[in-house]
Amino acid sequence: MSWVTKTLSSTIGRKLIMALTGLFLILFLTGHVSGNLLLFKGDGGEAFNIYAKFMTTNPAVKLLSYVTYISIIGHVIFSIWLTKRNKTARPVGYGVSTPPSTTFSSRNMGILGTFILIFIVVHMQTFWAQMHWGDLPVVTYEGEQYKDLFSIVSFTFQNELMVIGYVVAMVLLAFHLSHGFASAFQTLGLNHQKYSPAILLIGKIYCILVPILFASMPVYIYFTSQS
Repeated sequence: MSWVTKTLSSTIGRKLIMALTGLFLILFLTGHVSGNLLLFKGDGGEAFNIYAKFMTTNPAVKLLSYVTYISIIGHVIFSIWLTKRNKTARPVGYGVSTPPSTTFSSRNMGILGTFILIFIVVHMQTFWAQMHWGDLPVVTYEGEQYKDLFSIVSFTFQNELMVIGYVVAMVLLAFHLSHGFASAFQTLGLNHQKYSPAILLIGKIYCILVPILFASMPVYIYFTSQS
C-alpha cells in the first residue's frame, strides 16, 4: 500500500484525487438534477416521492451515495491542503492586483468552495436528513407507502429567503464549475489540440445549464405555491 501513501502525500497525487473526485461529483450533479426535474411534473409530488424512495432504498444507489460522501470529504480536505500549500509557496502576493491569465473563478476557488460546502450542509440537513430520520408524513400510491419528501420541499421553498439563498448558491456553483470542469481534465493530462476546445465548450454549457436547472426548481415551486 506504499503507492497509496505516496499518492496521498504528494502534490501531484492530491491534485489527481481532486480532479477525480471533482469529475465524480459532476456526474453526481448530473444525476441529481435529472431526478429533481420530476418536481416540475405537476402531479402533487407523486413521481418525486417514488424517485426519492428508490434513491434511498436501492442497494446500488446507496453504495454510490457512500462514494459521493467520500468524494465530497476528500475534495474538501485536499482543496484545503492545496490552498494552504499554494499560499506557503507564494507568501508574498502578486505584484499586481490580478495575476495574468486568470479568471475570477480560478482566483477564488477556495472562497467559492467554502460557500458551496456551507450550502451542502444546510441542504442535507433540510432534505437529506429529513428523508432518512425526519418525521415525514406518509402518502400512498397504488397501495404502497412513501415518505412525502415533496411536502418538505414545497414548504421550504415557500420561504423567500430559502429561495434566494438557493439561487445565490447555484450562481456560486456555476462559477466554481466553470474553472473546475476544465481544470480537472487538465490535471488528468487529457489536453489535446483537437479535443480541448470541445471539452471547454461542454464545460461552459454544463456550468451554466445545470445550475440554472437547479435554481429554477425553488423558483418554480415558490411561484406555483403563490398562485
